[in-house]
Amino acid sequence: MTNTNYQQLNGVALAYMGDAAYEVIIRRHLIEEGLAKPNHLQRTATHYVSAKAQAALIALMEQDDILTDDEWTIFKRGRNAKSYTHAKNTDVVTYRISTGFEAMMGYLALSDQQDRVTELGNWCIQQVEAGRTE
Repeated sequence: MTNTNYQQLNGVALAYMGDAAYEVIIRRHLIEEGLAKPNHLQRTATHYVSAKAQAALIALMEQDDILTDDEWTIFKRGRNAKSYTHAKNTDVVTYRISTGFEAMMGYLALSDQQDRVTELGNWCIQQVEAGRTE
């Protein structure tokens, strides 16, 4: 996909990539924190990667003016994308906001902005650990 214009990709396709990129950051963080038991890892990870957590993180990003205009544009495209899956553990609005979060992270990952993905991922970790997403 060397000739792909990632800004033109469907929001759901970007979210697919962003989900993975963000989850790798979180899993690495949890392992580095010494968590090793799979059940405990999974329970702890949901505080960072659930639709509810991601929606709260987007609200904080807006409040703290963290994202660029381009990142907001990608978020909005992901949030508004038509999805053929339905939220299992959350309402549709929260699910769509989290899809926007993942789309924005996916766009950054695919467009070789890994430093920005890491920066935002670390910022998210700080917010969750400070209790700002609850």
